[in-house]
Amino acid sequence: MTMQVNFADRLLRAIDEKENLGIVGLDPDVRYIPQFIEDMALDKFHDGRYGNQFAAEAYALLEFNKRIIDAVADIVPAVKPQIAFYEIYKSEGIVAFDETIKYARSKGLIVIEDGKRNDIGNTAEKYSAGHLGRVPLLCRKGESRLEVPSFDLDGLTVNVFLGSDCAMPFVTDCLHYGKGIFCLDKTSNPSAGELQDLLVLDEESQTKTKLSERVAHLINKWGEGTDGIEGYRSVGAVVGATYAGDATNLRTIMPNNIFLVPGLYTQGGQPEDIPNFVNKSTDSRIHGRGAIVNSSREIIYAYRKPEWSLKHDEEEFAEASREKAIKMKKDLTAALRNAQKSRW
Repeated sequence: MTMQVNFADRLLRAIDEKENLGIVGLDPDVRYIPQFIEDMALDKFHDGRYGNQFAAEAYALLEFNKRIIDAVADIVPAVKPQIAFYEIYKSEGIVAFDETIKYARSKGLIVIEDGKRNDIGNTAEKYSAGHLGRVPLLCRKGESRLEVPSFDLDGLTVNVFLGSDCAMPFVTDCLHYGKGIFCLDKTSNPSAGELQDLLVLDEESQTKTKLSERVAHLINKWGEGTDGIEGYRSVGAVVGATYAGDATNLRTIMPNNIFLVPGLYTQGGQPEDIPNFVNKSTDSRIHGRGAIVNSSREIIYAYRKPEWSLKHDEEEFAEASREKAIKMKKDLTAALRNAQKSRW
């Protein structure tokens, strides 16, 4: 099996090329996309709506995504489509999801699916094979069975609260195919602490620690052997921008794991909190690095803000997203620079 270029290396080089930690979440909702795209889709499919099995809706999602991607491809290193926004339209929606992946990659972007996949046993293996690895094809008797990529993403969010045996199929495919995963640890939602802040006994130290910190130790362990030449691992962690205080402790536990940081702006995370998520290290390869920061609604629906919509036509919606993406880049760059001056 041919080894692929390490995911962490590819991601970090893309970040360096764009000089930007910010990424864009592609979570399109037909209730909020521009009316002219809705009209285009309905005209194309003869106002079929549900009777046409969601073809119009899927077309609208993809058209919206393509314009957003075109607007931000030279600014951000990656995009993060959340598959739930596509699955609701059945097979047509999945086609739109797949075409979004292909289009984003054709523009040189890294694509990370927010799917939070996992299950037990061979079901976990199937999730990993379909999203990161290879899937078997039919063959005739005596022929060798081919295995090919399915969605062929660069990265995937994974729910690891089922334990190590369910995490390892994803880690294996990261190694074999140059892919990456981001394991749920401290999520950005308000009630995350109901479970993730529970105190559990650390068997080695016989002290109590937060569940999220225990999970962080496991993520760090799972990532062993996935290190790239840039000093980071292809097994990362999801750590919400809304919990900057937790990020400092989690970074200490996971110094070589890349954090996927959701929740900027709309959910309450602020740019000035982001220095808590990156590394402060004597190792120049990892200092000031180690995170990507996602914003979804704030960017893709920027055209709906009064300060834009009152001055521009909705056909220019992608330009509003571009301006927001540039602002996010400036905000993050300034926050990191200010933190370096004052604390590092």
